[in-house]
Amino acid sequence: MKSFKGEAQIAETPVSAVILDLDGTLLNTEQATKGVLGEFLARYGKVLDMDKEDKRLGMTHKESAMAIVKDYDLPITPDCYSQEIMPMYQEKWVHAKALPGANRLIQHLHKHGVPFALASNSLRRNIDAKISHQQGWREYFSVILGSDQVKSGKPSPDIFLEAANKMGVDAVHCLVIEDSLVGVKAAKAAGMKVVAVPSLQNAANQYSIADSVLHSLLEFRPELWGLPPFEDWVDNMLPIEPFHLKGWYSNGILCQSADNGEASLPDQAFGLYFGWAKFDVHEIFKVVASIGWECGCCTCKRKIHIHLLDVSNEHICDQEVQILLAGYIRGLSYEEKRQNYIAIAEEDKSIVRAALDLPVFGMFFSEGSFEDDTCDCDENE
Repeated sequence: MKSFKGEAQIAETPVSAVILDLDGTLLNTEQATKGVLGEFLARYGKVLDMDKEDKRLGMTHKESAMAIVKDYDLPITPDCYSQEIMPMYQEKWVHAKALPGANRLIQHLHKHGVPFALASNSLRRNIDAKISHQQGWREYFSVILGSDQVKSGKPSPDIFLEAANKMGVDAVHCLVIEDSLVGVKAAKAAGMKVVAVPSLQNAANQYSIADSVLHSLLEFRPELWGLPPFEDWVDNMLPIEPFHLKGWYSNGILCQSADNGEASLPDQAFGLYFGWAKFDVHEIFKVVASIGWECGCCTCKRKIHIHLLDVSNEHICDQEVQILLAGYIRGLSYEEKRQNYIAIAEEDKSIVRAALDLPVFGMFFSEGSFEDDTCDCDENE
């Protein structure tokens, strides 16, 4: 798999405004609605083809509807398809959650008075419905645009150019953050800088046209683009809104079933995290978690390594475990990029031992923190 391009140097043309995509970039809408299309197709005796659906990532709903009706030979019109399936999607939007680093970035830009827009290939009314469940989002954005408010949706540059125009900023001074290749192409066509945070790990090697490719918004460094730097790091550690994982701990690996948390852990949850682990014997330990991917020639598989601190990892194996993660250390180091694996170093362990005793992290921990049996990824920084 091709290495990601990180943010290596300050942009030659400083950025004065930011344009953000919504689905898959800020919000895990696609995961929240993951089973909807399969359920819909089953009504017509059809079976979902994920290869086809992955290629539709970033399309407008109109384009997607036409393609789905044709590809699955459905005995309905695209308009009928939309009327039938949209209520099914709307029921799921309430469960969509902010992706790692999304709220943190939004709040940071708002705090420092940086103009920023939301530009999505969704219809405007659907955008409003989705963000209505996210506190502060509607009020924070300088501009909100849907594909139905411009002549053509992405990969046309229209929506990005219109967002820049409404913010009163030249395109050359805009930075776009996108998860789809369709969106990246639109941003480059608009003459803007673009940071890609792919929502599909197995397609990450297709994003070479982006100026920077990251695994997670938590890796984003605003100062490299002439924007105010984040100020929330505590001794090289980042407090995050806690999120839970649950699964089967065996030989340092956390194994999760599709119905027990893995499906709700977004691709963009990537890096070294830390917190606590509670086993079925009710013992609680400090942990470092390496959340990444094992990629072959065609597929990528989620890989979660768990290291227990102050206890021999060999003494605990083959047990159910609940994990509460409240801090972030880093993504891939330069040396790790070739292997796409985040190693847990002794330095990382020392950092975590000290961090979890600090009030800023310890405030998230209590015995009751593990009583929630849900396995979600709720990182609303």
